[in-house]
Amino acid sequence: MTESRILFYVQYLQGVGHLYRALHIARAMANVGLAVDLVSGGMPVPGLDVAGVNFHQLTPIKCRDGDFSDLIDENALPLDSPFMDQRRDELLALLARLQPAAIIIEAFPFGRRQMSFELLPLLQQAQSASPKPVIISSVRDILQRSNKPDRVRETIEYVSQYFDHVLVHGDPEFVILEETFPGAENFADKIHYTGLVSKPPDVAGVVDRSSDGEVLVSAGGGGTQSERLLGVAIEARDLSNAKNRPWRLLAGPNLPSDEFEKLASRLVAGVTLEPNRGDFASLLAACAVSVSQAGYNTVVDLLRSGCRSVVVPYSARGETEQLFRARRLKTMGLIELVEDEELSPQSLALAIDAALKAPPPGLPDIDLRGAEKSASLVSQWLGG
Repeated sequence: MTESRILFYVQYLQGVGHLYRALHIARAMANVGLAVDLVSGGMPVPGLDVAGVNFHQLTPIKCRDGDFSDLIDENALPLDSPFMDQRRDELLALLARLQPAAIIIEAFPFGRRQMSFELLPLLQQAQSASPKPVIISSVRDILQRSNKPDRVRETIEYVSQYFDHVLVHGDPEFVILEETFPGAENFADKIHYTGLVSKPPDVAGVVDRSSDGEVLVSAGGGGTQSERLLGVAIEARDLSNAKNRPWRLLAGPNLPSDEFEKLASRLVAGVTLEPNRGDFASLLAACAVSVSQAGYNTVVDLLRSGCRSVVVPYSARGETEQLFRARRLKTMGLIELVEDEELSPQSLALAIDAALKAPPPGLPDIDLRGAEKSASLVSQWLGG
């Protein structure tokens, strides 16, 4: 067994934020001398930069139309027993070949319960290994609330039975795990807060925002309902005091091409639509105001840039994570908030105008070194 080898499993079903967060952590671990094998079970991401890690692509799985209970393969076919057996065997073969000193599983058992068909066999086989690898759960700071007591109890049992540590990628001064996962006190000794995980900045702090800065509207990965936000932004422009500024709309990689074309046909002079850009952090730092959803990675970018922000959290299908995060940011005076059910051209224009009237919030006192702290903790647990 290679003493410093890490098997890091991540399964994303819709947006790619889970993968990027895992990749930032994996690179930070590589930077302290750990050999990281990042195992991805989601759809391949064209042009993904995996420099510094060993990347393994499992036969991919995604969800249909934002329904996380409806899993399909890359050909849009429902998962059947032979497919799940194949995936399980792929993962177990990697475990046997790599013989890692540590296994990090992103989200599970707090999320990704749909993947139990392969993750429970992985955990069981790892526990029987000699020597046994250190087993770690890697979770974001705010979890989707569960109204099912049995599910909460099962999660607590899995943590107790299989996991040595739980990395919570957040700042306890911003939010603690107990606020969105009742029962976390049952494994308090395993919880380690790392700070928020962010990509090392491409720009240094907050730059001078010129008077003609643009309105930057972004839709994250471009999944469920992102086209609605972009469409409302187009209509909001003429209602806003920012109508004479340039407006840039960024469509994520998961936005269907036909939806992109529909949005493009509605553009007017002064409004541009383009795919996500690699210099997003630089655009944020220089914009007059940002309009976005409230996903983990997007909010980290907003906080690092210190820009004025309007946030429209995704809350359809009973989703609570983004709304919780956005409301907390609002109470801290860091954003203007438009809740999903209140989104209209009028409400968005008013929020943009309010953000522009206020001074930029600047860089908040929130720990953004989660990748580095995660790497340091894992290295310590392996005797580094």
